[in-house]
Amino acid sequence: MKNTGIWLDREKAHIVTLENETEIFTTIKSEVENFHPSGGFGLGYRGSPQDALPEDKYIEREKHQLKSYFEDIVSGVKDADSLVIFGPAETKEKFRKELSAHYKDLATKVSAIITTDSMTNNQVIAWVKDYFGMKK
Repeated sequence: MKNTGIWLDREKAHIVTLENETEIFTTIKSEVENFHPSGGFGLGYRGSPQDALPEDKYIEREKHQLKSYFEDIVSGVKDADSLVIFGPAETKEKFRKELSAHYKDLATKVSAIITTDSMTNNQVIAWVKDYFGMKK
């Protein structure tokens, strides 16, 4: 049985695959940009042009970047028999929604989505082993 844990945030995904008493650890880096609106103050004098791009363009670009990031993750876990998704913030929920919408077979293999803090690589491996009940 191939059990897989995915710790992810906006910057990277750590994938731990456990099969036949062996573990495989891989990291996938995202190319999702951090969006910080400039505030739209222009050059600071009355009548100056606005420098800020519409927020919609950033949101749309982020959607495409997340989709590409999620495709990379899916290609790394497509053979899993069981999946657990964990990590901080909301990226794991966006990934779950992407699985439900576009990768239904894989979505049925998700056993849990759990909020956790940031972890070292060794902590991620230990967490996945503990979750699936393997000896450390």
